[in-house]
This record gives sequence, structure tokens and C-alpha cells, in this order.
Amino acid sequence: MVAEATTGRVTRRRVRTRANLLDAAFAVFAAKGFGRVSIEEVCEAAGYSRGAFYSNFASLDELFFALYRQRADLIAEQVSGALALDGPDLDVPAAVDRVTEVLLLDRDWLLVKTDFLVHAARDPDVARTLLEHRARLRGAIADRLARARGHTELPAVLGDIDAAAHAVVAAYDGVTTQLLLDRDAEHARVWLKQLLTALLTDGSDATV
Repeated sequence: MVAEATTGRVTRRRVRTRANLLDAAFAVFAAKGFGRVSIEEVCEAAGYSRGAFYSNFASLDELFFALYRQRADLIAEQVSGALALDGPDLDVPAAVDRVTEVLLLDRDWLLVKTDFLVHAARDPDVARTLLEHRARLRGAIADRLARARGHTELPAVLGDIDAAAHAVVAAYDGVTTQLLLDRDAEHARVWLKQLLTALLTDGSDATV
């Protein structure tokens, strides 16, 4: 009984340590960029020793991948939830509003995500991780559009539902690239809303 209680405490402590390391790494990566950060800097930011780091991650790469998956999976879940709020009819402007708020998160996340993209471009194994995330995100969007078929018509120029989902993600990529440069999140939200509304409707519902 005592052993079980001790194991429970150790497990909870390890989960908390891992979460703290991920949070600290997020802040350090966003500030300095992946490739310019050492394990010591992550440990110092989290308030842990190298031993605590190595009890959770084999390398800085492994921590980076864990951090990316954690945030990317959260976004995919949030997008799915935002798109699921309508009934069979898909209220495109309302859904676009909700998805826009989810997707734009913050500039720190975009900096870390961009680091991961550059890293993936040079490493096929890392690229597979990124492609899996993007496929999940597109899948969440395509699934919602498919459930609305027959109730909500998509512009014929998009082709099929998968192509529409690709277009949505491509619009997000373009807007977030601009956001990294001009740092104007409010304008980016408005721009993304206009782009997505124009993509998914005839454009007549877009607000200028």
C-alpha cells in the first residue's frame, strides 16, 4: 500500500516535471530559436537539474518534438471542437470566427512552429511528424465539411472536400507568415477571416 502511494506520488511528480520542462522550453525556444538553445538553458528556465531533464527526455530533439506534438494536437482538437458546434447546417461565417480565434494563438507558438518547419525541411523523419500533424488538422476540417454536405455548398472551384481543407490550411500558413513579420495579430485575424469566408462561400458574407 505504501509502495503504491509512493509510486503514485513519483508518477505525478514526473508528469509535473515533464510539463514544467515543456513550458520552459517553449519560452526559451520562442525567445532564442531551436538550434541556439542548450539543455542547460532549458533546465535553468524550468528550475531543474540535467538529471531531471534526462529522466524525461533523451535529447533536446526529443523534447522539441514532444513540445510540438503537444501544441499541434491541442490545435487540432480545438479546431475540431470549433467546427462541431453547428448542427447539420454549417454556419460558415460563425465557424470561421471560431476557427480564426483558435488558429492564431500567439506569435511565440508561430516562432516555434516555424523553427520546426525549417528543421523538418532538412530531416525526412522530422518531416513525417509535421506531415502527420497537418494531415490531422486537414482531416478535422474535411470531416466537418463532409458532414455539412447537402446542407452547405462549397464553391465549385475548390473541387472536393479534401481540396477545400488544403486551401484552408494554406490560407492559415500565408496569414501566419505575414504575422511573424508585421506582428499585427488583429489585422491577421481580420485577414484570415476574410480569406476563409471567401474560400468557403461565394464571398458575399465576407466583412470588410
